[in-house]
Amino acid sequence: MTDQLINIKQQFPSHRDKRILLIEDNDINRMLLSDYLSYCRYEVQSLPEGSQFFSIIEKFQPNLILLDLKLPDIDGYSLLEKIQQRSDLQYIPIFIVSAFAFKTDQEKAMKLGARRYFVKPVNLTELILAIEEELACQCI
Repeated sequence: MTDQLINIKQQFPSHRDKRILLIEDNDINRMLLSDYLSYCRYEVQSLPEGSQFFSIIEKFQPNLILLDLKLPDIDGYSLLEKIQQRSDLQYIPIFIVSAFAFKTDQEKAMKLGARRYFVKPVNLTELILAIEEELACQCI
C-alpha cells in the first residue's frame, strides 16, 4: 500500500492548494479519511453532519466534496438536491462515499449530481486517483 501511495504522489502534481470538504458521521471513518487526505497533501475540512454544510462551504470554498449518504441530521440525497439548487455550488464535484451498495442508491445519487460513487470500505488508491483526475480537469 505504501508503494502505491508513493507512486500516486509521483504520478500527479501536488495539489497543496486544493481543498476537500469531507462530510462523514462515523468518527473513525472521518478521522481515517481526513488523515489520509492530509497525508496526500490536501487541505481537509471535515464535518460530522450536514447541518453546518452551508456555513462552512462559504468559508472553506472546497474544490471537491466527499459526502456520505447516511447522516444523522439530513440524508445525503437531500443535501445533494439542495446543492444542485444553488448555481454557485453546482460546479463543485461531489463524490459519494457510502455503505449503500445497491445500484438504485448509486443511480439516484448520480441523477442528483454526484460525479462518482464509492462503496465502503473504499479503496483508498482508487479514491485518490479519482480525486486527482477530477482536480486535474479543474486546472485546464
